[in-house]
Amino acid sequence: MTEAPIRVLIADDQPLVRRGLSLILSPDPSFEVVGEAENGAQAVALARRLRPDVVVMDIRMPVLDGVAATGELAAAVPGSRVLALSTFDMDEYVVGALRAGAYGFLPKDSSPEDLSAAIRTVHAGEAAVAPRLLTRLISTFVTAPRDPRPAPTGLGELTPREVEVWRLMATGLDNTEIARALELSPSTVKNHITRIFDKLAVRDRAQAVIAAYESGLVTARAAAGEGPG
Repeated sequence: MTEAPIRVLIADDQPLVRRGLSLILSPDPSFEVVGEAENGAQAVALARRLRPDVVVMDIRMPVLDGVAATGELAAAVPGSRVLALSTFDMDEYVVGALRAGAYGFLPKDSSPEDLSAAIRTVHAGEAAVAPRLLTRLISTFVTAPRDPRPAPTGLGELTPREVEVWRLMATGLDNTEIARALELSPSTVKNHITRIFDKLAVRDRAQAVIAAYESGLVTARAAAGEGPG
């Protein structure tokens, strides 16, 4: 039995970009481009009607920007998962999109292969953030002048070990590196991370990292590689 194609809605205010993305995806039978939108408001309206699996969303658009549109979609059409795209990979909009509910982010200069892989990852319900972007995003966000946000409501429920895993995750370590640093097995680290997500009410790694910075758990010093704490 043939697996149904991933239904994709493309939202970008530039017609050439929309056309280019469509030309990248359409020849692949595992994707079906079901619609195109030229602004965030149109993207939300089309997603409500078409119920795409994935919305490839430009962050900066007129009428309603991609961050606000992502927030509306996350609330109104949660089955349509957002993959955010932007020329600007180092501004506040990136963090805003992930906080609003985007499942991933890619710079517009990513390869067609990266785009296809990210759409598949997002469709599977996993977080897709380009590794080179996540590292730079962390550094920029931490060093930006900002008052710490209130701690997540579940912070007090974390065990000391879970706090340490969260801290190391937020400084950019992957599961294997965390396991090595804490002398744990990768499966144990994965279990800790699952419980951290549940207790903090965050959906994925990107949101957990943002929460760590916003709560003040991780400092610019730690993110720069001088160690947690």
